[in-house]
Amino acid sequence: MNDNFKGESPAKDFGFVLSLAALMLFSLMGVGIDFDEYTQHQEINIPLGYFYFIFLVDLVMIVSLIFIFFYKKVGAFIFPLAVLSHFLSHNYFLTTFLYTDVTNLFLFTGVGLLAIIPKWQFFK
Repeated sequence: MNDNFKGESPAKDFGFVLSLAALMLFSLMGVGIDFDEYTQHQEINIPLGYFYFIFLVDLVMIVSLIFIFFYKKVGAFIFPLAVLSHFLSHNYFLTTFLYTDVTNLFLFTGVGLLAIIPKWQFFK
């Protein structure tokens, strides 16, 4: 039996919810950027198929945060992969460097994991 974080309760404390809210904020900012690009896709010649992929990645990011909120381990693994694929697809296809994605990854590794790791024993 691992006694690390022995006194931790399964209740979602303020730090846990606040860190997930910050991650959701930056994820929604990425969705806003994608929606803005979608409205201008004809002027800047972005193929429509790209948006099927990028909006799917946006959806995966948001769903994975919801999974983390409900203590599902898969969300903690999928979220950084989705953010990284969002960042790389913007960088590769549109040659844009998204600071929202970089900040989102920083928040996940810096602040998010500080809130997630103590609760990890409650994740399924």
